[in-house]
Amino acid sequence: MNRRLTAIVGIAALVALAGCAGFAGTATPTDGDEAQLERNIEVTATGEATSAPDRATLRVAVTATGSDAAAVRDELAAGEEDLRAALTEWGLSDDAIRTERYDVQESYETRDDPNRTRYQGVHQYAIELDDVDAVGEVIDVAIDAGADEVQRIEFGLSEETEREVREEAITQAMSNADADAAALADASGLEVSGVYEVSTGRSQSRPYVAQTYESAAGGDAGAATAVESGDVSVSVSVNVVYEAAPA
Repeated sequence: MNRRLTAIVGIAALVALAGCAGFAGTATPTDGDEAQLERNIEVTATGEATSAPDRATLRVAVTATGSDAAAVRDELAAGEEDLRAALTEWGLSDDAIRTERYDVQESYETRDDPNRTRYQGVHQYAIELDDVDAVGEVIDVAIDAGADEVQRIEFGLSEETEREVREEAITQAMSNADADAAALADASGLEVSGVYEVSTGRSQSRPYVAQTYESAAGGDAGAATAVESGDVSVSVSVNVVYEAAPA
């Protein structure tokens, strides 16, 4: 798996000195005994790690229009049957194809004209793939089966991979926090003597969203739609309280 670490500079830091108004800090030890640190350094830092995606989600839609709402619903139902049949025949399980939106309503263009009523319907699907290399092929299958729109192509991580990448991001965040604490201690005439308390803060996984794809329609026979892909990033922030002593 192609993976790289990206350093993110610590975004907030505070040196707390006992006896200085507004700067005295307290913390709760892990053994449950209450204590007050004479000197401490508090740091918030962020780390980020990236990985090639191993999951993808496609959002496609079947649309229909007509002068009768029931006819539009029937057309969407027929479209669903064709789409699911094609995708399951290709190899997807039925659970990998789920409805995300279903809507039939009168067109805004004709609501004020009683003599010209028209309805429009949309059935949007999310298609989950474990094989990111098959995204273009599945798009072609969906379009050939009657999908009218490809609305979003998103690359992400499986739970196992995301957990591994998050651990790397935490390691990077702690490295950044250590560096910030050392710099603050040096600037304050202190030295770091240990870690007193640590916790994770905000954690975020950012999928890669394909902005463009090149349709195979009208191209070479057997060619699949080409989809741009990229790395997925996971960021984690840590909050660390360091024990400090005079240098």
